[in-house]
Amino acid sequence: MPQSDVILVVNAGSSSIKFSLYPAADDGRPLGGGIIEGIGVQPQFKAEFAGKAFKDDWPDGAGLDHEHFYGFLLDWLARETPETTVVAAGHRVVHGGTDFAAPVVVDAAVLSALEALVPLAPLHQPHNLAAIRTLSERAPAIPQVACFDTAFHRSIPARDQLYGLPLDLAEAGLRRYGFHGLSYEFVAGVLPDYDAGAAAGRTIVAHLGNGASLCALKDGESRACTMGFSTLDGLIMGTRCGSIDPGVLIYLLREKGLDADGLEKLLYKESGLLGLSGLSADMRDLLASDRPEARQAVEMFCDRVAQQIAGLAALLGGLDAVVFTAGIGERSAPIRAAICARLAWLGAELDPAANAAGEARIAAAASRLGLWIVPTDEESMIARHSRGLLAGAPAETARA
Repeated sequence: MPQSDVILVVNAGSSSIKFSLYPAADDGRPLGGGIIEGIGVQPQFKAEFAGKAFKDDWPDGAGLDHEHFYGFLLDWLARETPETTVVAAGHRVVHGGTDFAAPVVVDAAVLSALEALVPLAPLHQPHNLAAIRTLSERAPAIPQVACFDTAFHRSIPARDQLYGLPLDLAEAGLRRYGFHGLSYEFVAGVLPDYDAGAAAGRTIVAHLGNGASLCALKDGESRACTMGFSTLDGLIMGTRCGSIDPGVLIYLLREKGLDADGLEKLLYKESGLLGLSGLSADMRDLLASDRPEARQAVEMFCDRVAQQIAGLAALLGGLDAVVFTAGIGERSAPIRAAICARLAWLGAELDPAANAAGEARIAAAASRLGLWIVPTDEESMIARHSRGLLAGAPAETARA
């Protein structure tokens, strides 16, 4: 392909559209990218391409929807990057259900199957699919690839995908899926470059960001994820509650008068670090605060991470390494230190200087556990999958 051919990688959220441009011909670094954020409130656009920065905003743009901004993005690419040709678009799609175990080129049948999964991810899936539909309408000749956050976890043993519910409910879709799979797939792919033993052994990857989860890897494959049916499960997150007694939910519905929409808002938007601290969902704000509620929220976050690492270690039958990734995992030395201190009984011994410097290997020489920081890159994973399918890998192999 000519050097000017690019793959447009899109990560669509409820109020933002992140995008990157990757070379279509090789596994290179992104040529540029940006974000449209504040959609539905006060939209802003920031981008960088070929060393040049771009900005735009819509002060009176509260009524502008995602479709408008996909059109804006395509027009901007045509105007500001005329030397490039978008030959494919790769999308992060949160949910692939049980059918999609690998990326797939999207056609009408695939899109219909993914729309049927909207009830399983109502806050994410509609925006992911809206991006695909809008780009298809604006540029129907461009092939589009769906890359799933659930696909990497299809290797989890069948019985570990079940809840303690009647099996007919599992058949109806109530099962553990796991998420952040694109991040875990990237980390598993590069881990041999850091620690060949951990890559071939038993490793827990801690994807710690505003959304947070853990993945147990054995021989580079997912064996468990702390997120299950939804992105609410597992760890305390920025605004999400994490694991919770189902009885609490029944109580909130019966005794506090919450309906399904109110419960959804509480659990997804008003809980987690924000709800516990009453201050912020941002770990940096909490670490800088001297309020006891902020300190308590941080302690609870670290407690839950350590507790659930211990549970996954039991499932793996032992543990060789812990890998930190994503925003908090990669950038917060105090959080890494607090978690590793709680894992001392498992053989974790941190090198304080290496941790403070953010080096790749943060384990002390005497540590029985490998301790690593591995930056994740979900966008390059999407570009790689899109490039592979564009080169002729049959899309039908993406069906499990």
